[in-house]
Amino acid sequence: MKNRIKRMWCVMLIGMIGVMFLFMPDAYGLSDAYKDNIFSPGMLKPRDSVPKLKVGSRAPDFTLPAVSGENENVSLKQYRGKKNVVISFVPAAWTPVCSDQWPGYNIVKDIFDQHDAVLLGITVDNLPTLFSWTNQMGKLWFPVLSDFWPHGKVSAKYGVLRSDGTSERALFIIDKKGIVRYIDVHDINKRPPFENIVKELEKLK
Repeated sequence: MKNRIKRMWCVMLIGMIGVMFLFMPDAYGLSDAYKDNIFSPGMLKPRDSVPKLKVGSRAPDFTLPAVSGENENVSLKQYRGKKNVVISFVPAAWTPVCSDQWPGYNIVKDIFDQHDAVLLGITVDNLPTLFSWTNQMGKLWFPVLSDFWPHGKVSAKYGVLRSDGTSERALFIIDKKGIVRYIDVHDINKRPPFENIVKELEKLK
């Protein structure tokens, strides 16, 4: 009975999260000045990369600079044995879907906390671009990392570097032992459903 009630609550929670993300662009009501600076690349080939990892693989380690303004570096290995890690690769700063996706994670921070997970955002943009972009989006609770130089090295390791030098819109969930437990190389034109992250994090409990 307790398990059935728990499952019901999980289903309701995931449904509520889905509704919130559906209306997220309106909820954030960003200024017209900000919206005017968003570049639309048009419809892109949904996927354009060569897979290198699969579920069960050991996640490649990396160290990248964070856009904190303090020359901070973040390494995947610093979370080993401490946190589950969700890596969110996005193609480029100042583009529509990316500018909705990452601010959307702000309202669900508690979900990551409940599952002992940290989120790392990675893009191939340089630090000055990311500094400007994240400031305009508003404060994000998770580290935003620059895979600019050597250009796209981490994206390439994870098999999500596209032929134009940007990265795929992709999610990787890595457990505390450093093992890849979930991969979603998504249609670059669409935002990945957050409820999928929740379902996969549940499996790590």
